[in-house]
Amino acid sequence: MKRNPGCWFEIYVQDMARAKRFYETVFKVTLEKLNSPDIEMWGFPGDMERYGSAGSLVKMQGVSSGGNSTIVYFSCDDCAVEADLVGKSGGKIYKEKFSIGEYGFIALGTDTEGNMIGLHSMK
Repeated sequence: MKRNPGCWFEIYVQDMARAKRFYETVFKVTLEKLNSPDIEMWGFPGDMERYGSAGSLVKMQGVSSGGNSTIVYFSCDDCAVEADLVGKSGGKIYKEKFSIGEYGFIALGTDTEGNMIGLHSMK
């Protein structure tokens, strides 16, 4: 099976409890503690053998959050729903849901750590 180029993502954070609460609330998931020496990591639910990408929140000494140039897009049924939860969970909406033509819709926001995230849906 040929895979997509992306296979893993990490979102760097400063306040793990705050960031964990934000992502668990917005996406209605439970993050799982990953065993990694010297790095605090909480993984999103995922299966490395399935389509898409798995990933985690990461807190590592010397690596700050926010201000980077990579955006992780999360799949949604209707990205307007999660966009609403971003604001209610301590984040900020940068751009409300808008059409990207035949590729569906996206919304952009920032999490509680200053990281830009994307929300994608087909409706």
